[in-house]
Amino acid sequence: MNTMDTMDAMGSAIKAAGLQKLFPGQAAPALDRISVNIAYGAISGLVGPDGAGKTTLLRLMAGLLEPTSGTLTVLGMDPFRQGDELRNFLGYMPQKFGLYEDLSVIENLSLYADLRNVTGENRQILFERLLEFTDLARFTKRYAGKLSGGMKQKLGLACTLLGTPKILLLDEPGVGVDPISRRELWRMVRELAKGGMTVLWSTSYLDEAELCDMVCLMSQGRVIANDTPQAIKSTMSGRSLHITDIQGNRRDVLKRALKAPEVIDGVIQGSNVRLVTAKAGVYPSLAPIDAGQDARIIAVEPRLEDAFISLLGGSPDAESALAAAIPAVELPPGIDPNAVIEAKNLTKRFGNFTATDGVSFRVKKGEIFGLLGPNGAGKSTTFKMKCGLLKPTEGQALVMGIDLAKSPSKARQRLGYMAQKFSLYSQLSVEKNLAFFSGVYGLRGRAQKNKIQQMLDIFLLHQYLNLPSGLLPLGVKQRLALACAVMHEPELLFLDEPTSGVDPVARREFWSHINGLANKGVTVMVTTHFMDEAEYCDRIALVYRGKLIALGAPDELKRKVVTSANPNPSMEDAFIELVRGADDE
Repeated sequence: MNTMDTMDAMGSAIKAAGLQKLFPGQAAPALDRISVNIAYGAISGLVGPDGAGKTTLLRLMAGLLEPTSGTLTVLGMDPFRQGDELRNFLGYMPQKFGLYEDLSVIENLSLYADLRNVTGENRQILFERLLEFTDLARFTKRYAGKLSGGMKQKLGLACTLLGTPKILLLDEPGVGVDPISRRELWRMVRELAKGGMTVLWSTSYLDEAELCDMVCLMSQGRVIANDTPQAIKSTMSGRSLHITDIQGNRRDVLKRALKAPEVIDGVIQGSNVRLVTAKAGVYPSLAPIDAGQDARIIAVEPRLEDAFISLLGGSPDAESALAAAIPAVELPPGIDPNAVIEAKNLTKRFGNFTATDGVSFRVKKGEIFGLLGPNGAGKSTTFKMKCGLLKPTEGQALVMGIDLAKSPSKARQRLGYMAQKFSLYSQLSVEKNLAFFSGVYGLRGRAQKNKIQQMLDIFLLHQYLNLPSGLLPLGVKQRLALACAVMHEPELLFLDEPTSGVDPVARREFWSHINGLANKGVTVMVTTHFMDEAEYCDRIALVYRGKLIALGAPDELKRKVVTSANPNPSMEDAFIELVRGADDE
């Protein structure tokens, strides 16, 4: 029986039994005797927090690692011992897919075609089909380094599909990709699955996982649930609710609600607070939550994220040790509290290309302000001008009344900045990164030592003290990057996609700090591609093709796209429809 006959005779394309992987020097195994079957011809989601073992499992399936014990077969073959034969049927797209940024789209495709021995007439036919499939035919001569994040992922997928694999392993392909590009990726992958391809999609985004046919939830190297998304969500019936008609500060309401013994999780969702209870139908009392006399509790449909957080034992403490350790912000005399951050006709041109075109907005003291937009829309350019990293061609970028173009050093002392790719020095240890950044912000002597110690305590970094930051887990890198950004107790905090690729538990920990800082009067500007996270913001500015196309509270933007067919749009729906509307105009 040949390989293809064997594959057709099997019910599962991938089988793991008692699979364990222990890396040298690690006390706990990366994979701890897991058993799972991946259905042939379906999209299966591999979901879990940072360090759950998702990438290790995918690398074992791709034949890049050898198991410590247990068995693993992919299309009936041992991926480590029969890797050469299996690679003819396997496509693997790692988190950092190896596109050559100084090569064009077509040159990258040609290189990967050579590596997979795709030649002759079949090569050209396959190129044409993949370029049409990914909508990259217009960009064949563009360098990969000049592509937007979504287009890079599409090119990576096209390169992975060379040779027409039977199994596709995707390690977090949606990270850093805007909602429109993510929907395009899903459309393409769904078409591949309809054609009989088996797809394993690793993700930390639970809204993505809901789109899968099957979901395998992982934590600490173990499988904690393996079923359809609907079946997993059904276990949460009667446990998801909203507090609506809130009066006062939603962040304070959330913090008080999370102290209720009946509540195991909570987040801000637009003007509401979303809670998950420990037991079905057992709701918290509204009196101690103090959400206002008109506040009500209403039941809502559970989400996969609700079930995931419940399986992990609930969300972290809503109290922020960071917020507790800093003084409340007092603005200097003469500073307008309604315009501590201001963009006035902000414009940036690169040659003949206008990246940001006449953008204007104001941000209030203590406000969490979201800056959203598709990949390549001008959002990052606008953000960098507001941080002083780019000089405007026209207009003004002001912080605390200071023009960043005229007094950048003076302005930067008032703000903290956390870069999209974590602006840490990967070769330096945790302690040395903290020492470097505190020194950059002017801390010296005993004050510097005390602040470093305080950050180590607040962010639980002691165990990583001498480890190079490049070797830290993603969630710990995020903690360290935030610690470096706030050591000088800035009045303003700029966060560029700070939780990209981070799991829901780590995201909640991060936002407990942000909410706490905002309540202390720190003004926060954040960019994100994660639409549930956008709902945590007080207001959102949506940038597209360099222009500001929408500005308002999350619920205001959602109301703009309400239709009879979609009376209760999500934030993702609002994002996509507002961008489409701008295209139509």
